[in-house]
Amino acid sequence: MNKPRIVIFAAICLDAVGIGLVFPILPRLLEEVTHSPDIVAYIGIMTALYAAMQFLFAPVLGALSDNLGRRPVLLISLAGAAINYLIMAFAPQLWMLLIGRAVAGLTSANISVASAYITDITPEEKRAGRFGLFSAMFGIGFTIGPVLGGVLGDHWIRLPFIAAAVLNAANLLLAVFILPESRMPTRQRIDLAALNPLKPLRWVFSMKGLLPIVLVYFILSGAGEAYGTCWALWGFDTFGWNGLWIGLSLGAFGLCQTLAQAFLPGPAARLLGERKAFVAGIGFACIALATMAFADQDWMVFAIMPVFALSGIGTPAFQALATRQVDAERQGQLQGVLASAVSLASIVAPLAFSTFYFATRREWPGAIWLSVIAINLVAVPLVLLGTRRIEPVGRPVNA
Repeated sequence: MNKPRIVIFAAICLDAVGIGLVFPILPRLLEEVTHSPDIVAYIGIMTALYAAMQFLFAPVLGALSDNLGRRPVLLISLAGAAINYLIMAFAPQLWMLLIGRAVAGLTSANISVASAYITDITPEEKRAGRFGLFSAMFGIGFTIGPVLGGVLGDHWIRLPFIAAAVLNAANLLLAVFILPESRMPTRQRIDLAALNPLKPLRWVFSMKGLLPIVLVYFILSGAGEAYGTCWALWGFDTFGWNGLWIGLSLGAFGLCQTLAQAFLPGPAARLLGERKAFVAGIGFACIALATMAFADQDWMVFAIMPVFALSGIGTPAFQALATRQVDAERQGQLQGVLASAVSLASIVAPLAFSTFYFATRREWPGAIWLSVIAINLVAVPLVLLGTRRIEPVGRPVNA
């Protein structure tokens, strides 16, 4: 692997580490700065704020990298991340943490620039493999982040932020010395309309049959936000977990999901077909979530992880189904719309889940997982009905 790719993949991995390391320590940190035990709403706000900044600034950073070059935008975002994590390590008040989390979301929006860099330096026939590594780096980072945050947070609740600052600073130094520019800057005027993150969603309403597909993607992405929003709170409320155990459980969850999505979707789709593979994935997820909802001993959570891993065949099968709904000329637009749906779900879902958890935590913390089951089940009929057509959208039915 050449040096530029090492820097880019390290940046993606660190973005995921930065997302994950906060989860095990966030409840205790918010209790410390707010002096209140009822911090569920604040967790939802901070998670949604991070996602909102990613949603708003990913197209901005991408457009700036077209205009100014990939290298300067990546360097600025890495420097901003390092400085921001250092500030968050010593922030004494809630408003400073909120600003810090917003800046963290802004700098992590460099994933759009990193994707463009990989595209610039990779021949077309090798891009699928490189983007597979791209996704793997994110999965590795999201596995490492919670464990690192849990271990360091048990020593000092601010230590994970210092670790993140050091890691981003080290990657910045690597980028300064060994990351070349991947394309000549255009220096053209930036099209402000291209910076509108809602623009891709307009296409949904102009193409008949796409709305159910995008709605399912929104539902699945939103359901996935429950883990980052409520897992740490549920682990503490149900089992009395400390930061280490919260981190280990999240790390095990991330590792199982990464391995499953790397190896199982292809064979599952060939054996069952894409529609049945999607339904099977939802079924495995519901079994695991129901077990968690009623679990009264923490070993049960780790025992159910292999079943959670099997649920990883569902989303890739649905993604394959979604690509069949449009013709080849519109695949880029489809992926842009799906990315927008993910971003919107990441803003709305944490607020909804934190509100629900706040309402049920005293009587039954595990009820949150039953709500995720209900949301997942809504997606099943939408997929079965919305993917019945064979002809892709954009091509006449009688062609």
